[in-house]
Amino acid sequence: MKFYQEPAKQLPIVAETEVLVAGGGPAGIGAALGAARAGAKTMLIENANCLGGMATSGMMSHWSGGTESPLLDEIFQLAEQSPLLPADSGLPHSHWANAHEVQKSVMQKLLLEAGVTIQYHTRIAGAIVENNCVKGVITESKSGREVILAHTVIDATGDGDVAAEAGAEFVLGRPGDNICQPVTLMFRIGGVDREHAVYPGSFETLIDLPKGEIQALGHQHLPFPAGHVLLYEAPLPGEVCVNMTNVININGTDVRDLTKAELVCRDQMEKIILFLREFVPGYENCYAVTSASNVGVRETRHFKALYQLTEFDIVEAKLFDDWIATRNSFNFDIHSLKGPGLDEHGAQKHFKSKGKYSIPYRCCIPEKLDGLLLSGRNIDGSHKAHSNFRVMPICLNIGQGTGIAAAIAARKNISVRDVDVREIQQKLLASGVRP
Repeated sequence: MKFYQEPAKQLPIVAETEVLVAGGGPAGIGAALGAARAGAKTMLIENANCLGGMATSGMMSHWSGGTESPLLDEIFQLAEQSPLLPADSGLPHSHWANAHEVQKSVMQKLLLEAGVTIQYHTRIAGAIVENNCVKGVITESKSGREVILAHTVIDATGDGDVAAEAGAEFVLGRPGDNICQPVTLMFRIGGVDREHAVYPGSFETLIDLPKGEIQALGHQHLPFPAGHVLLYEAPLPGEVCVNMTNVININGTDVRDLTKAELVCRDQMEKIILFLREFVPGYENCYAVTSASNVGVRETRHFKALYQLTEFDIVEAKLFDDWIATRNSFNFDIHSLKGPGLDEHGAQKHFKSKGKYSIPYRCCIPEKLDGLLLSGRNIDGSHKAHSNFRVMPICLNIGQGTGIAAAIAARKNISVRDVDVREIQQKLLASGVRP
């Protein structure tokens, strides 16, 4: 490989804040609100033109999991009152979760009301590290390369872009072979006859149709590695969210792999619509309405922190002494690494656990770095545990806890690893969180 030596130059320091949140997805939303409501001067930077991450620009069909989250309840309650919703959608509360424009508006209002400074169209280009302590980030945008300094940076980028730039240790994907879960481009279709349509919501949802069983038909007629059929009602009449594109062997931190995924998924979209028209009742006249701004990346970097959450912690429903996110509930949603459907180590319909579990603060503290907290799917967890805690409500909960921790660290001018977790828990309890 050839190289080019970029000339050194001075970068302007355009902002200094107490807490800087990188990433505006659910983990970043929770972190920014947690920090700002705890009294910290807070700034959030986001690469897209809106907040919400996979919940909005990723067009996810629903907020997965049975997690208890007062913060998510607050978002949904505001969404119910939004003038952006149809006057009478005719759908139950749960379906408003994929009213993507509503979520963008609600989340932005919440952050602005809390006093958070928001900057869109901004990506991470580097980390500023002094004596193993993260002091800020280098950003890249239409304004060029700039610097934002902070007492504490919360990495809610999903892929852990700040942590990686700072040199934090991580494992990519599954240990041993580094294969990551498949990626998916969500899209929405219209022209669906709701009275006759079906809505398979999991890989294990089997529905007999006139031409055969729906999942079997998908495996037979959709282009590999697509093949499963997942369809969810959307708020607008006749619209359905489609979670059926599928690309395996993609490294979500590699731009060439991401480009390949986008190309393959868009080709699959056409074939999926033709499949639905031919084989699924109620979809005979369906057509494309819109698609997500980017493919949904389920798994990339797992960073090494002070503790690794395991699948056994989840099944045993552990309540850790240093909990910062509680009453989390989901299954082992490992999409097959070889093709369509559920991985052999996954468990959805047949998932068993002793109850809801917690996330310990130690999972969010990088082992060898100060000034930085991990938040969301990039925290320290095993490949199988990650398939459970990576979903949006749990990431929102993790974010709220890390945001409060960062605010306490900034106020007391101490390291995040020296924050008394009992003080974090007191503030979470005051916000309605239950252990």
